[in-house]
Amino acid sequence: MTKSGADYAWFEDDFPDIAEAYCFTLVRGLSPAELMSRLEGRPEAPVQGIAAVVDATFAQYDLEEGDRQLVAMTTVGSWTLLIEPNGYFGVTEERALPASAGASWVSHFVNINGVGTFLWAEDQVLRLCFDPMFPEDRWGAPPDELLDVMQRIDFHFDDDDPETDLSSPAAFALAEHLTGVAITPALLQDTTFTCTTIRIR
Repeated sequence: MTKSGADYAWFEDDFPDIAEAYCFTLVRGLSPAELMSRLEGRPEAPVQGIAAVVDATFAQYDLEEGDRQLVAMTTVGSWTLLIEPNGYFGVTEERALPASAGASWVSHFVNINGVGTFLWAEDQVLRLCFDPMFPEDRWGAPPDELLDVMQRIDFHFDDDDPETDLSSPAAFALAEHLTGVAITPALLQDTTFTCTTIRIR
């Protein structure tokens, strides 16, 4: 059964340090090493647990004067998970679409101002892109393919403001629907992540 945004409400409660600004990307068809090569990444020391990843990200940002973004990676089944605290590479079309060559790419992002993006690409073709807070404005080929699913999993399509905004948790649910990969507290807390830094400007 497809999960809803409510099933991912724990993320903002349990992981507030990353929940305010993050990008989660799942890629099928490329290993962490292949992705690191494709993104021209520089290997960094592995880090255990998402709290340590967040700390390492900001330390790296200061060290690099904002020129490089730390990306934490791990394998989950047939997918590679990339996590960027305070990053947005995964939803940047001009970089994500070329990087998705021969692969499936599902990414979602939110920043501290509440601006968000969900991006789904297959082999450099943009299938769907939208801001989770404004799901009625979608683009891709075709943009309405997942409309029924989106309406079931807590994206808000009505004119009235929702009592509880579940747009960001719903992005996790939609990513799981597309990939079959569930992001769990244990995955975030217990994983030792392979890390790389990529140039962001």
